[in-house]
Amino acid sequence: MAYTVTPWEVKGDVEYDKLIKEFGTFPLTDKLLARLEKHAGGLHPYLRRKLFFSHRDFDWILNRYEKGEKFVLYTGRGPSGNTHIGHLVPWIFTRWLQEKFGAKLYFQLTDDEKFWLNQGMDLNDTTSFGYENALDIIAVGFDPKLTKIFNDTEYAKTLYPIAAKVAKRTTLSTAKAIFGFKDSSNIGITFFPAMQAAPCFLPTILEGKNTPVLIPAAIDQDPYWRVSRDAAPKLGWYKPAQIHSKFLPGLGGGKMSASDPASCVYTTDAPEVAEKKVMSALTGGRDTIAEQRQLGGKPDKCVVYDWHFYLFEHDDRAVEERFRKCKKGELMCGDCKKDLAGYVTKFLGEHQKRREKAKKNIDRFISRD
Repeated sequence: MAYTVTPWEVKGDVEYDKLIKEFGTFPLTDKLLARLEKHAGGLHPYLRRKLFFSHRDFDWILNRYEKGEKFVLYTGRGPSGNTHIGHLVPWIFTRWLQEKFGAKLYFQLTDDEKFWLNQGMDLNDTTSFGYENALDIIAVGFDPKLTKIFNDTEYAKTLYPIAAKVAKRTTLSTAKAIFGFKDSSNIGITFFPAMQAAPCFLPTILEGKNTPVLIPAAIDQDPYWRVSRDAAPKLGWYKPAQIHSKFLPGLGGGKMSASDPASCVYTTDAPEVAEKKVMSALTGGRDTIAEQRQLGGKPDKCVVYDWHFYLFEHDDRAVEERFRKCKKGELMCGDCKKDLAGYVTKFLGEHQKRREKAKKNIDRFISRD
């Protein structure tokens, strides 16, 4: 079945093994994970469950670290709407890396990109969404002493000189080949890859020496780093390394989308709203309880099980038991949904408390020129 993965659109059932070949990335092997586990003192569940599955130069990052050279983290968010649970996946993993390695983090909010891409949005709208999204970023638990969050338009004095150098060394034909820009594309979005490249080299500029950078992000953002990696040797800077996550499925199947409220749980959803959404989620169950008991369910084709597996059930034995009971017809979909709804509402309650506290602390994180 055909699928599409670009920085702006993900459709269809993504075949991740094929995507690795198409994008030219590398699988995150057990050997690499063992090296990471040695330094981190364990593996995050997202790694054990293969939610993070692909990389560019992650082995190089570990090589540099083993030689005593610390790396800096960089990730981002396009602020075109409210944050949903799927957006939190790379952030939660990034926080884990920050904790384990004492790493600085630069978090880019691309208010300029979303303004250029969305005809109906004013620049004030995307910048405002940036601040709303920043509350969710802070609520994830990043260290304020090690974390800088910025909207591009408010940090342009620092970013633009770097972007200008990248832009000079990136041809329009390269940008068209990577992103599919057309003659009808506005010149803002054709320049934007240089702005998204800038934080890759920001630590090098600020620290006055070549600094390794690791980008944890969903794999749809990989094309942007191709521009960064192509420009880096021309500028005498390290290429940024990446570690890629899969996409968390939406409640109705396909990719979770902030523009489709039924597909996702927003971080600001009331508990009763979130519960209603979860209880209407697509499952791998049979048409009737009798068939479920006789034939068993299909957890490998079930959104509800995926959310248990990837997000909420971190006990390996417990999640294996859930899979077994579903396959054997011992677990009904309604009960599995109720379990998930409990996890989701508890998670939201805790996150929303931290989000509210973040309003008082936001200036500790935000960088402006």
